[in-house]
Amino acid sequence: MQKHATITDEMIARQRSRIGQVWSSRAPYFNTQATKDTIRHFVDGFGDTNPLFRNEEYARKTRYGRLVAPPCFLYSVYWPVGGTGMPGIHAWHSGNDWEFYKPILEGDEFTYTNTLTDVVEKDSKMAGRMVIQYGDAVYKNQRGEIVAKAKGWAVWAGRAESGAMSKYKDIKKATYTPEEMQNIIESYEREEIRGANPRYWEDVQVGDELTPVVKGPLSMRDNIAWNMGAGSPFMRAHGIFYLAQKRHPAIAMIDSRTGEMDVPELVHMEDTRAQEIGIPGGYDYGHQRITWLGHLLTNWIGDDGFLVRFFAELRRFNLIGDTTWCRGNVTKKYVGNGEYLVDIECWGQNQRGEITMPGHATVALPSREAGWWPLASRLPGK
Repeated sequence: MQKHATITDEMIARQRSRIGQVWSSRAPYFNTQATKDTIRHFVDGFGDTNPLFRNEEYARKTRYGRLVAPPCFLYSVYWPVGGTGMPGIHAWHSGNDWEFYKPILEGDEFTYTNTLTDVVEKDSKMAGRMVIQYGDAVYKNQRGEIVAKAKGWAVWAGRAESGAMSKYKDIKKATYTPEEMQNIIESYEREEIRGANPRYWEDVQVGDELTPVVKGPLSMRDNIAWNMGAGSPFMRAHGIFYLAQKRHPAIAMIDSRTGEMDVPELVHMEDTRAQEIGIPGGYDYGHQRITWLGHLLTNWIGDDGFLVRFFAELRRFNLIGDTTWCRGNVTKKYVGNGEYLVDIECWGQNQRGEITMPGHATVALPSREAGWWPLASRLPGK
């Protein structure tokens, strides 16, 4: 077990030797099938009430004819974070660039592959020597169709160095007045799900703003709920964890104050674990926050729209107590390859006014004048 492992030349060389190798896990990561239960658990995990994802009677009346999972459901199949691990080195999920080809329908089953594409070394103010790994993930359904591809990248750094440099030590825990909390609650109430009312391409104008989606104040409950829906490769109970740790000693993280051995994922749950790597307290998961931005987009496009491309990058930590407003606006509309497309700039912004997650997306919308529907060529048999 490498309690104070640091990044070495040998580690970097080992990772670079794996560039181009295609692999997938021997055991299921978490979900392998989109069922009414796994979809419901997933959307419960990030607070999405869209009836397309949870109301069977409603979904049967749509063009899908059954329940649908949001695009980011694929995070529960596999986290596309760039590559393979380095023993004893901590990783931060830092971004994804998604391309979606098919909707995720109730009953669909999934496999995936991942390919490490690059390993880049850099110095940082956060942890000194760092490595960024890049990778490509491909998801297929039971029909052999490519459902989505995702480029992912993660930052890796030594836990001890990150803890010693404490770049984020001065961030203060968020506090709220009653009026500020009321504003957050009202933001939840103003959330707008387009749903069965088609958003036609002709009705969209450059500059249109998307109705914001609020997430927060982030609590331990939110992180636990996310794990219940999206799963984890590490969170296993009792002997299953210790047997896994025996096979892979470097997955364990020792709390220097208590001596307790556990998974590094507890940096999202326990302040002492987060402080070991230089973060003042627990914080959200990267793919959790990106899914919030996906929530903004699926709310806006409605049942008949389709998310084609989705990029999000995680720039700052989102600590327990922080609130994130997901926002967006239309930057371009055009016809490409016979599809009626809209480009959107989107981002997550915290209560300090900081943009913690810049992003952008391309969506396909139905055309009233052309009689064209994005799902016409994307549903099974089309």
